[in-house]
Amino acid sequence: MAGPRPELLDFQGVPMTHYFTDNWENIQNFQARPDDIVIATYPKAGTTWVSYILDLLYFGQTAPERQTSIPIYLRVPFLEVSFPALGTGTDQADKLQTSPRLIKTHFPIQFMPKSFWEQNSKIIYVARNAKDNMVSYFHFDRMNQAQPEAGDWGSYFHRFMEGKMAWGSWYDHVNGWWRKKQTYSNLHYMFFEDMVEDTGREIDKLCSFLGLSPSVEEKERVTGKVHFDNVKKNSMVNYSTLDVMDAKISPFMRKGKVGDWKNHFTVAQNEEFDEDYKTKMKDPTLQFRTEI
Repeated sequence: MAGPRPELLDFQGVPMTHYFTDNWENIQNFQARPDDIVIATYPKAGTTWVSYILDLLYFGQTAPERQTSIPIYLRVPFLEVSFPALGTGTDQADKLQTSPRLIKTHFPIQFMPKSFWEQNSKIIYVARNAKDNMVSYFHFDRMNQAQPEAGDWGSYFHRFMEGKMAWGSWYDHVNGWWRKKQTYSNLHYMFFEDMVEDTGREIDKLCSFLGLSPSVEEKERVTGKVHFDNVKKNSMVNYSTLDVMDAKISPFMRKGKVGDWKNHFTVAQNEEFDEDYKTKMKDPTLQFRTEI
């Protein structure tokens, strides 16, 4: 995709780019179904990982050819996207033949189409600690032509803390979805760090939430396939087939680790971040781990 990078625009109080607001009316009028499953995250928090796990759990045995012939971004459409080359996420979701439909979004809670709540669709929210999320997003913005320029690390660090990112503030995002969980029982809130620590345990929790009961062999097969090193090499999952992303700058699947922020934050930055974090994260019930 040639041409200039998109600029951030203020969209209903949230920084966005036009690629994710151009189809706004169709997004808001999107007709959810009771068996839809939405994977919601702030960008670079484990979206593709969890999307792939769900795709394997539901269709890995019944439609194995999907895994080798259809990229993950078509198997699990991106609700708000509107790219000339790809079409719109709403059209892709409407054309899905699968049941359930797996759909992903990076929307903050207030942008979600209301039909998902009306239909009581299941939603899986994945959250990642802010420090690692910032580092991952930085490298993603470096390599993704559909995102605003990353610039240098020092300026990016402050922009992230100020919430001047596509899809807005990390703080608003994780807290907004956490509050929703208290009133909407069909929301499973999970943490990237827990996934890294014990993927099998977190898959068990997912299955319990979704009412799935895979055999021990099937669960082991899924857990093996979604190991980070295997996913990174899988061309149907690692976004290498999408020319908007330049893996020569940075791979879409980079490290998948907890604690990589220590390789980027200076001591002064870490202290500044921790002070700022205390002022913005007031809810004692929402706790993140920056190392495991």
